[in-house]
Amino acid sequence: MDILTPEQRRLCMQRNKGWGTSPEVRLRSALWRLGLRFRIGHKLAGTPDIVFPSARLAVFVDGCFWHGCRWHSHMPKSNTAYWKKKFQRNRNRDARVSRTLKRQGWRVLRVWEHNVVRELDVLAKLIKKALSNRRGISRLRVVR
Repeated sequence: MDILTPEQRRLCMQRNKGWGTSPEVRLRSALWRLGLRFRIGHKLAGTPDIVFPSARLAVFVDGCFWHGCRWHSHMPKSNTAYWKKKFQRNRNRDARVSRTLKRQGWRVLRVWEHNVVRELDVLAKLIKKALSNRRGISRLRVVR
């Protein structure tokens, strides 16, 4: 059972950031230190977190909770039917956005929040390598 009133819960949920989260900022900083320049807020399907327009590479940093990481996402104890549907909708939307971008000639890189936290340098180097090898990653989901 939720210990917050519906109004308190609504206010808590409104405070969740849609962009500029800590993992995104950390990844952007690491990429910048490697000398990579990118765009944020680029008007593409799904609004990628980081975009390299000339290389046509879109990077998404998926939060473990919201995107259903099987290791770190947990099902809330109240209103579980809603949350199951919500997580499934998020995963379906992620797949649809990735397909759309790929059809438009973009390469898509989706990384988990926990990868940014645990393997930031490796991840930044992977992105740098993907940029230098333009025919490389067509769609890659970085896993644990």
